[in-house]
Amino acid sequence: MNPAKEIIVRAVNDNPSQGTLTLGDKIFPCALGKQGVALVKHEGDMRTPQGNFPLRTVFYRYDKLSTPIYTQVPMMALLQEDGWCDDPDDRAYNQSVMLPYHASAESLWRDDDAYDVIVVLGHNDNPTEKGKGSAIFLHVASETSEDTFEGTEGCIALRKQDLLEILPILSPETTLTVRVN
Repeated sequence: MNPAKEIIVRAVNDNPSQGTLTLGDKIFPCALGKQGVALVKHEGDMRTPQGNFPLRTVFYRYDKLSTPIYTQVPMMALLQEDGWCDDPDDRAYNQSVMLPYHASAESLWRDDDAYDVIVVLGHNDNPTEKGKGSAIFLHVASETSEDTFEGTEGCIALRKQDLLEILPILSPETTLTVRVN
């Protein structure tokens, strides 16, 4: 299977927290930030950043996935101690950390299914800018109905089966582009 070069994410006009993710000839419904898409991202604004992002790493819950997953993107099993620093004043801002951590950090090991699979997007990481947003992931959506999902804090979220379907055709060369239309 040939790796995908580009993933396109577009916001849906009538609901800013809903969108579509297009990969080749497939279109998947997805969730975006609760406040839609932002041209300029700020920590805590509940918006998905607009732009073009590389895929950095895939994390997965080995205890919750019944079948092995495959992708060419570097992949690591999550540990209960895994976290992500969201404190703009900390030197590890927008980086993976081990919990407990001395600054504010989100746990990646969650009770819900949202982080059963996480694709870390290369947003605000080269270089990291204080307050420009952290923990922007492609992850599992919380469904509210057939094709509607709960908005995220700034991530992009898909049904678990859709995310697992696209993983095998992703590679380190794949980029994810978020557009308003």
